[in-house]
Amino acid sequence: MPTAGPVHLGVAPIAWSNNDMLELGGETSLETCLKETRKAGFTGTETGVKFPMDPKVLGPILKKHRLKLISGWFSGELLKRSVKAERERMLAQIDTYKALGAPAYVYAETTGTVQNVMDAPLSSRPRMAAEDFPAYGRKLTELAEWMADYGVPMTYHHHMGTIVETQREIDLLMANTGEAVGLLLDTGHLAFAGGDIVETTRKHGRRINHVHCKDLRPDVLKTVRQKDQSFLSAVLDGVFTVPGDGYIDFHAFARVLADIGYEGWVVVEAEQDPAKAPPYEYSLMGRRHLTSAFAAAGYPIT
Repeated sequence: MPTAGPVHLGVAPIAWSNNDMLELGGETSLETCLKETRKAGFTGTETGVKFPMDPKVLGPILKKHRLKLISGWFSGELLKRSVKAERERMLAQIDTYKALGAPAYVYAETTGTVQNVMDAPLSSRPRMAAEDFPAYGRKLTELAEWMADYGVPMTYHHHMGTIVETQREIDLLMANTGEAVGLLLDTGHLAFAGGDIVETTRKHGRRINHVHCKDLRPDVLKTVRQKDQSFLSAVLDGVFTVPGDGYIDFHAFARVLADIGYEGWVVVEAEQDPAKAPPYEYSLMGRRHLTSAFAAAGYPIT
């Protein structure tokens, strides 16, 4: 049984409208996205490309659909900017999140990233030497401490195509940052990078403050690795899917989250082509599978 709880199930709107490939779901309205999010049984949503960032506008929209604001993505550039400059870039978005009570702010270092470049193979991603992590970690910790004081904690997103992609790089990041730097554990990205989900979750459990659940199609993943495809082409080919439609064991993942006492949001986030994977149907599939997995692990789900 978990030592803490409950968990809340949310969703990322990228299934309806993709942030990096605007042609995917380009015709889908925010109204449709939020209506289907609630219909599928979710109580929270992250932000996306079609979300207004004025809290006076977004707040009533979310209230209408009985949804809470969970978090949202920020493309960090701390590698090439000062902490002060990075704070200034974040301020408008973080003000919105604070006003609407978001419990976390997704930060990912995207300096030099290839995640949004269609013809860049994943092997061409930027890498940071182990000896450079301490200096970067000091800057990241300073930024995260400011965010915590501001009222919207950082949750760092390891992501394919960036400097923190592999299990080893997650370990280096956690070892060289302070407690204010929370970890977003993303099952799909970690497995895509060849990492061990259960081992990483156990090792960094006390730092995990947000969770993304996506699954992988093993046949597509094998081809992507063999061909050294780009991240975007992998998405178009369907490498990601929702929990219960791939090979990741979410029952085991839920059990280890219970063991470490995780409580908070668990988000279905699986970027796919909505023409091939209808967002409502797939999100409902993912929500049902996670409900089963977390209930079996002893979690109350609200």
